[in-house]
Amino acid sequence: MAEVGVKTREDILIEEQGFNDHFHDHHHGDKYKSGFLNHYVFSMDHKVIARQFLVTGIIWAIIGAAMSIVFRLQLGFPEESLAWLKPVLGKWIVVDAEGVGKLSPEFYYALVTMHGTIIVFFVLTAGLSGTFSNLLIPFQIGARDMASPFLNMLSYWFFFLAGVVMFYSLFLSTGPFSGGWVAYPPLSALPQASAGSGTGMTLWLVSLTLFVVSVLLGGINYITTILNLRTKGMSMWRLPLPIWAFFVTAILGLLSFPVLASGFFMLIFDRSLGTSFYLSDIFIGGQALDRVGGSPILFQHLFWFLGHPEVYIIILPAMGIVSEVLSVHSRKPIFGYRAMVYSILAIGFLSFIVWAHHMFMAGVNPFISNFFVVFTLIIAVPSAVKVFNWITTLYGGSIRFNTASLFGIGFVSMFISGGLTGIFLGNSAIDIQMHDTYFVVAHFHIVMGVAAFFGMFAGVYHWYPKMYQRFMNETLGKIHFWGTLILAYAIFWPMHYLGMAGVPRRYYSFDTFDAFKHFAEMNKFITVSAILAFVIQLIFVVNFFYSIWRGRKLTQKNPYDANTLEWTTPIEPIHGNWPGNIPSVHRWAYDYNKDEREFVPQYEPLKEGEVGDH
Repeated sequence: MAEVGVKTREDILIEEQGFNDHFHDHHHGDKYKSGFLNHYVFSMDHKVIARQFLVTGIIWAIIGAAMSIVFRLQLGFPEESLAWLKPVLGKWIVVDAEGVGKLSPEFYYALVTMHGTIIVFFVLTAGLSGTFSNLLIPFQIGARDMASPFLNMLSYWFFFLAGVVMFYSLFLSTGPFSGGWVAYPPLSALPQASAGSGTGMTLWLVSLTLFVVSVLLGGINYITTILNLRTKGMSMWRLPLPIWAFFVTAILGLLSFPVLASGFFMLIFDRSLGTSFYLSDIFIGGQALDRVGGSPILFQHLFWFLGHPEVYIIILPAMGIVSEVLSVHSRKPIFGYRAMVYSILAIGFLSFIVWAHHMFMAGVNPFISNFFVVFTLIIAVPSAVKVFNWITTLYGGSIRFNTASLFGIGFVSMFISGGLTGIFLGNSAIDIQMHDTYFVVAHFHIVMGVAAFFGMFAGVYHWYPKMYQRFMNETLGKIHFWGTLILAYAIFWPMHYLGMAGVPRRYYSFDTFDAFKHFAEMNKFITVSAILAFVIQLIFVVNFFYSIWRGRKLTQKNPYDANTLEWTTPIEPIHGNWPGNIPSVHRWAYDYNKDEREFVPQYEPLKEGEVGDH
């Protein structure tokens, strides 16, 4: 209801047409606000849990990005001394007789491993999906909260616990796990293989197992809520696109993460119980292990069965968010709504039958490889449909170039340029040349890392008023956008050339190789760009936390003139989202510029003779 006592047309419509679930008959006194702990820490309110996921994700993003800066310094400036990092990194900076400090090779690989693990799982999976699924699902479908607020709270605290275990592993005397974020055996299966394969690996496995529990609890909740708690009139074909994206993402998580967990359990057995699921005929320290019969390829299959859906678990929520943001800020209906939904479903289905394109070099039968090549190329089709629809949505629109829409447009740019290189790598004949080079690093980071972050930023800037009742600073936001766009391309574009020249990834130093010496300047350029990009992200962090207390206040419920239901809830959030009836839905979410009206909200009944829904 409007903050003054005057009822608006919207309030009257919701009162008359809305769905009365008798919520207040059962909720005398709000148990969710009974003290600090219940309200802020162990909250069961989806809005608070969304903020918890986001802030935790931001903290992890800073840690993960800082790691990449340290190992980029080693790659870009191998001749420079890193002795100044010794107070922070201790024994991992090895200082020689001349006082020149170098990053220890073991720790270099540990940093690469941790950077990958943290950004992929803790930031882009939990931070992106956890934040926006929690925030938007109840709001946009017209529900009071999640189906199980208790499980929702548990999903955050399992994620938090996973983070604590991972964080602890960074301070071990033997160092954190250092076998690559994909954890391939035998390096990960033998505690004696390297220093980082001991306790660090054990904690890594514990952390990610807790993380899998968090994903499953969240996923079950999201799916149940979307299927069962939609308001009156909210058919599946009236759902806003973010909700479709979160729905399919949750299904992917539920089907793929248990497979990873089973792979982990077998790894734990190999490490601790003397089994040989993944080990066979291995010599270590000059001694033959007595383990035979296993295959490290089995782990690759189990890992990539999660690993490729995981790419879409990260990118689908970003696609959904961008679809919504571009439609709202270009003041146009989303082009091809049904095609967008079908492409989300197609991506979800196909993501499970492309995993072996990561394994063309692992000795997989060429016939099998052909099967995976075909499906990898087919999955480009629904992705291309989405790109076409985004561009067509923007075309001819009266676009508001605010920070949220700029990040949405930036996402489309990143997705196109990063996705095209994926078509090269999906072809086994080309992949054999490109595998394990910087070309893969460039592809992967642009399409999955930077593009997903762009989707996330678009969502944060757009729904920030919903989370904190204030706006983020637009000037700082635009500096953040342009800086990130230019520097992201400056970091990853040259890597394509490095990859095509055959420069291998994961190498600690290139100055010993004559073939790669002439890339030293390019490596310097990439490193400087990465440091500047990190500084630009700190502008976002400052803007984010400053705006919570000092940002421009939200003064109206619907600042963007958007159609979806989250903009009908009061400015000051309340438990149960709506004070009275829940709005009923009469049309799809994208009626912009219809019948000479700029926007027609979802709760507005159809006029006589009006054709509803796309």
